[in-house]
Amino acid sequence: MTEDNKNMIEETVGSDARVDKTSDGDLVLPMIPLRGLTIFPNMVLHFDIGREKSINALEKAMIKNQYIFLVTQKDENTDLPTMEDFYHVGTIAKIKQMLKLPGDSIRVLVEGVNRGSITNMLMEVPYFKCAVKEIPDAEPQQISPKTEALMRSVLTLFDEYLALNQNMSPETFSTVATIDEPGRFADIVASHLEIKTDEKQQILECLDIMDRLNVLTQVLSREIEILNIEEDISSKIKSQMNQNQKEYYLREQMRAIQEELGVDEEIEDEIDEWEKQIKELCLPEKTEAVVEKEIKRMSKMQPSSSEASVSRTYIETILSLPWNKESEMELDLKKAEKILNEDHWGLEKVKERVLEYLAVIHLSQTMKGPILCLVGPPGTGKTSIVKSIARATGREYVRMSLGGVRDEAEIRGHRRTYIGAIPGRVINCIKEAGTKNPVFLFDEVDKLGADFRGDPASALLEVLDPEQNKNFTDHYLEVPFDLSKVMFITTANDASTIPGPLLDRMEVINVAGYTEEDKVQIATKYLIPKERAANGLRSKDIRFTQKTIRDLINYYTMESGVRNLEREIANLCRKVARKIVTEGEAKTYSIKPADLEGYLGKRRFRYDIIKGVKKIGVTTGLAWTIVGGVTLEIETVAVPGKGKLNLTGQLGDVMQESAQTGISYIRSIADELGIEKDFYEKYDMHLHIPEGATPKDGPSAGVTMCVAMISTLTGRPAKQDIAMTGEITLRGSVLPVGGIREKVLAAHRAGIKKVLLPVENEPDIDEIPEKVREQMTFVLISDVHEALKEVLDDKPVKKKGKK
Repeated sequence: MTEDNKNMIEETVGSDARVDKTSDGDLVLPMIPLRGLTIFPNMVLHFDIGREKSINALEKAMIKNQYIFLVTQKDENTDLPTMEDFYHVGTIAKIKQMLKLPGDSIRVLVEGVNRGSITNMLMEVPYFKCAVKEIPDAEPQQISPKTEALMRSVLTLFDEYLALNQNMSPETFSTVATIDEPGRFADIVASHLEIKTDEKQQILECLDIMDRLNVLTQVLSREIEILNIEEDISSKIKSQMNQNQKEYYLREQMRAIQEELGVDEEIEDEIDEWEKQIKELCLPEKTEAVVEKEIKRMSKMQPSSSEASVSRTYIETILSLPWNKESEMELDLKKAEKILNEDHWGLEKVKERVLEYLAVIHLSQTMKGPILCLVGPPGTGKTSIVKSIARATGREYVRMSLGGVRDEAEIRGHRRTYIGAIPGRVINCIKEAGTKNPVFLFDEVDKLGADFRGDPASALLEVLDPEQNKNFTDHYLEVPFDLSKVMFITTANDASTIPGPLLDRMEVINVAGYTEEDKVQIATKYLIPKERAANGLRSKDIRFTQKTIRDLINYYTMESGVRNLEREIANLCRKVARKIVTEGEAKTYSIKPADLEGYLGKRRFRYDIIKGVKKIGVTTGLAWTIVGGVTLEIETVAVPGKGKLNLTGQLGDVMQESAQTGISYIRSIADELGIEKDFYEKYDMHLHIPEGATPKDGPSAGVTMCVAMISTLTGRPAKQDIAMTGEITLRGSVLPVGGIREKVLAAHRAGIKKVLLPVENEPDIDEIPEKVREQMTFVLISDVHEALKEVLDDKPVKKKGKK
């Protein structure tokens, strides 16, 4: 290295005003520990980083001055290195370029500048920052004969090393031979060697150029010796092929020749069969041209080649699709309605929408298939009703479960450039159906995932868009296929997790949970006969009383659907079947409520019947869960303190905010309610919702919590047999909430006769079953005062020692 070059480097790093320095003159630089990699001065190299500390250090260097200190880890398997885990001699490098890669990793291009040694570690979090002593090479003004001799020796050995190492490019030698600075020459040679990291580190730590050339000579000599030994071993292995191996290769060649002899006739027959299928299918013009071109390519290939196999599979896949085959539609509305009612109880909205679709088809003959989304709790018959829709409309039925699907290729397929490429599952399902107008179920659409392989939800946008799916193009087929006549139906438990653009393309039908009466009817008409037959029982072998079915529903299941109910009925049938076989006696087993504990064990759930008692600080609220509605008993108590609000019972953020809103509202109307103005300074308010192991959230308990706290502070008892729901504001207004049907059913089940609902939820009352509506009173409220009039007594009850 010339003196001018050296001065230039010192000016770039040591004299750069942007580089911070310690009081001792050392450079202050961010540091990255490298795994399995050693950077030398004058070396240009790119590498990838993904650890958080390394990314932080890189970003800091880019902001500051683009200089970074690179050291090598002693053990590349250490994920979180400390000072003891990396060498202290490394290379000061300049960042030339950085590129963000998928998966939060970054590719960096750096150029080594000078050696450096860590004198002090200044910071380890959020990235390594250290004080570095810069160690530039002291290149001699004139090369001595001894140095020249060492350089020639290293160059000769390096030439021999390149000749033996098949992984190295021959042009590397000509590049190295032009370097006349000893230090730079040694570093460039070392950077090209395929040796262990600790050996490269040994060369890097040789600060004296003569020592560095000597170490390099020893390393090259040893590597050449090892390469010569490897070449000898390889030659011996090749020469040791025995007669059996030779015979094996000869037999394989003979078999290939024999296959070649009859190949022309076989391929011609196959091509003739394909041409015949093309004429019968009447393919679209573009598709036919693509297939014809592929067949022409196939005819010129060796039949046993892998490329021919890929081409054959592609042609057969296209020709196996139902391009023009459709199921004949069943347009008899009465028959279709009868089939739907035979298979399912309730689900009136779904049945009505299907019958409307059939009616429009009957009149227009050209309507595109609708895209429905059935949203509701598990076990309510969403998936099974789709089978009934297929049977009622006379179509084929195919199902694709989307739960856990994270790869876009599952929908669109893989491109044929990939080994083992196949069409997407949409095209495969159409192929299995054998018609182009089946009922296609996308099950659990709300459980789609996304990762580095793409977003399946975005891929579904084209499939479920009536304006686009006429020309759906699978990546494997690379020709459009018409999906416009497919009746797509999706199911989900929670519409809020479905991406907005995807939800916008679907017609959402809410499938509500079943009432107790619904479940009794479903069990009697569908589940009991089904499980009796499945377990080999006759109708006279086992019988259920209606009270037994109700106890099964109330005390052994807690769900909006009937999946667990069916499971418990099956359990009873199996136990009776065992008794019949064991006792060998043909008699009728009538299952009564008192028998359930003996068959199924202790009751697993309880439904408290709320009686008309009055308690201070205790109110009855209503909540919606994934398994239906439930009643909530909200308890409050005021104790001497400093105004702290304690919330217990695993309340979520929204519910906690509702409680805080209630306290602020109470403070604003304390005079009006006859509450001490400074109650929030003298008392701590504790609000608790029992069943603390169950997480609870949402704004709908706002009015209930507010009334409970007012009851405690005023001493006015609250009526337990009145339930309420609604969100409150700081002005005391009661806002509408969701899940009214399920909440009211829960109140009815608990024996509550009066329910307070927000005024704006009045339309939701029509969704409640008529039998329930007739037995209950609904009071519509617009603010908290109206709730207080209904729930609290007019006069407070004073009790000693309680507030």
